Amino acid sequence: MKGEEWYQADEVAQEYDAKRFSRGGRLIDRREKRAVLEALNPVEDCDVLEIACGTGRFTVMLAERGADIVGLDISSAMLSQGREKARSAGVRDHIEFLRGDAARLPFPDDHFDTVFAMRFFHLADTPAKFLAEMSRVSKGQVFFDTFNDRSTRVLYNWLLPMGSRLYGRAEVERLIDGAGLTLTDAGHDFVLPYGFYRKIPNRLAGAFRNADTTVGGTPLGDALASVSYWCAEV
Repeated sequence: MKGEEWYQADEVAQEYDAKRFSRGGRLIDRREKRAVLEALNPVEDCDVLEIACGTGRFTVMLAERGADIVGLDISSAMLSQGREKARSAGVRDHIEFLRGDAARLPFPDDHFDTVFAMRFFHLADTPAKFLAEMSRVSKGQVFFDTFNDRSTRVLYNWLLPMGSRLYGRAEVERLIDGAGLTLTDAGHDFVLPYGFYRKIPNRLAGAFRNADTTVGGTPLGDALASVSYWCAEV
């Protein structure tokens, strides 16, 4: 995995949410959470696995909506942040945080109703292996996002601490097919890259977002989108 050592540092985990989801990054957080809810709902009484759960942004959100969820991550420091969020939200009984390797999931076949991963596949050195494991342990849905190879992200990708693997639609479709999955839906968003929104005050983010979604609603917007959301079924 790219940037594995950097990602597991205590100081990175402690500052992760504040650096990425403050200022205009709040808008990113809201949009990503909406994407997950739209794809996975309803989750009440469902068994869910989140790959690379990080600080538990989505894990806690889904537990609050009645899911029984396992959050798996390679970073003990990130998991500690997630456990604290779960405690504060009063949903510890609905969540198990587990340190583990997404390439070798410690679960039997067809164990979860839904398996999903956000902000993960851009770090994957062997994406086919990871997606095959997600497919193996799901008896229903697999959902994930990618950063795209025709987007403005290519302009600054090399500056990021962990870099990014960028994908085209044809590659993602091959990965989905190779994992024995069927693509059921795809959404594309953010012509302006995440890094831009994080640099501007939250009060300005909405205006830029309106312009972004106007362009995003055209055929050109799909082609230039920074982020894609992929929903598949076993």
